[in-house]
Amino acid sequence: MGEPKMQAVQAIIEPVEAFIAESERLKPELYKRKVTPGRLIEVIRDETVIHGWKTNKLADIEELKVYVLGKGDSIILDFSDHRVGFLSFKVRPVGSPPDAPLKLKLTFGEMPVEMAEPFSEYEGWVSSSWLQEETLYIDVLPRRIELPRRYSFRYLKLEVLATSVKYRVVFEDVICNTVTSADHSAVRPLDHPDALLQEIDRVSIRTLEDCMHDVFEDGPKRDRRLWLGDLRLQALANYATFRNFDLVKRCLYLFAGVPDQKGRVSANLFKEPAIIADDTYLFDYSLFYTTSLFDYYTASKDEETLKALWPTAKRQVELAIENLDPQGLVQDQDTWWAFIDWHPELNKQASSQAILIYTIKRAIQLAEILNCDSKKALADALTKAINGAFSTLWDPGSGFFVSGAGRQVSWATQIWFALAEVFPKEQNKQLMLRLLNSPPAIGLSTPYMHHHLVEALLVSGCTEEGVACLKSYWGGMLTDGADTFWELYDPSNKNFSPYGSYLINSYCHAWSCTPTYLIRQYGL
Repeated sequence: MGEPKMQAVQAIIEPVEAFIAESERLKPELYKRKVTPGRLIEVIRDETVIHGWKTNKLADIEELKVYVLGKGDSIILDFSDHRVGFLSFKVRPVGSPPDAPLKLKLTFGEMPVEMAEPFSEYEGWVSSSWLQEETLYIDVLPRRIELPRRYSFRYLKLEVLATSVKYRVVFEDVICNTVTSADHSAVRPLDHPDALLQEIDRVSIRTLEDCMHDVFEDGPKRDRRLWLGDLRLQALANYATFRNFDLVKRCLYLFAGVPDQKGRVSANLFKEPAIIADDTYLFDYSLFYTTSLFDYYTASKDEETLKALWPTAKRQVELAIENLDPQGLVQDQDTWWAFIDWHPELNKQASSQAILIYTIKRAIQLAEILNCDSKKALADALTKAINGAFSTLWDPGSGFFVSGAGRQVSWATQIWFALAEVFPKEQNKQLMLRLLNSPPAIGLSTPYMHHHLVEALLVSGCTEEGVACLKSYWGGMLTDGADTFWELYDPSNKNFSPYGSYLINSYCHAWSCTPTYLIRQYGL
């Protein structure tokens, strides 16, 4: 490694202790609220609804005290909306004095299917320990139980696995103590004439709220971690709603506080027992550190934080530029990985090229604000990357950008080149309209990429089409019963999961919260 690069890396690594200390200073207080369930329900089979299960009301929650449960009995409580917090309840015996412990199973679910299909049948590749359930042995009754683990749920099943023949039990005073770092008083009310957009905005904010804790989590059910791709989108939604700049700043300092020896930031961080960088490094997510700092400065004008974190942000761009071959193309090889989307057949070279261009443009603006010497090197790299894209990836015959040795045409590639604005606005618009009218086979599989589709349409001047896509996709989730927006939603395959089972999917997920940003930022 040359002397200038060594100095650049040292500028990132040396202040890490100060960065962690600053992140601790910014750790938020959590808002807490006691919430009780609203009703007792059953879950019944219905092939016409998502996952094939729907709820049916059995009784108001005031009737809970009349349900006396023995071995093999169960009840399901509906908390009326998505909740993130800590469960507590009272349980008392009925009949003779308890002569054996109560063995009790609790199952938490964000969706009705989690109340209906046994977790024991799960065979996906993501650990089954993310499935939300507990088995308790309660030796002394009556007793108030307070669970130490935080849960993310709407539905709670209480299942008595064993008592003795001499007694049964009744449950009372069931409470979820919810937690979030989101301050509702900071949100500007939206009085939208379109009722669907109004509801989409409301549910977007609920989604963001339930993912805001001492960091921006990707999902309160799973993975409960700070991921850069999610952070970027959460921060945008936050600027339009809760305006918690300190939480964004805390997360940026946390990533900067645990770089590797090359100065790379990890794709995600573990919060406990200490801040630990995961050993996953993603080409696109590392670049999103730079764009997230750009977005933060644009929203906050916090030049002190920009100056402190600029070396880390610049280093991510430098490392990505090193992946360019002599023709100015991101090399399509196995030495790096980008996320982009969950589509199993997606070639990610061209999307990565466009994300690099998108990021360099923003890095140049930051360098200009700070009057840095790196402006020229960044500008030269931008020219090289754009020229490489047009000389190799642009196919004038089809009117699309292609990716990889197989010259794959995908939605993601066109969307990211539109967001990178390599064309003038009118040509950008034509690219996006051509995408809608002649859709490639390699489509979109997540709300994450649907966000980028809608924003690409808006940036390109296709406002009507952008609004239609937003209402159709997120409105479809509402029709299918979303209380908060989901990690995964494929309208043509509603059981889709890249993990092997929809049971493990997250049904409150950070990267799905952006309609509130799109609606408010673009004046939809």
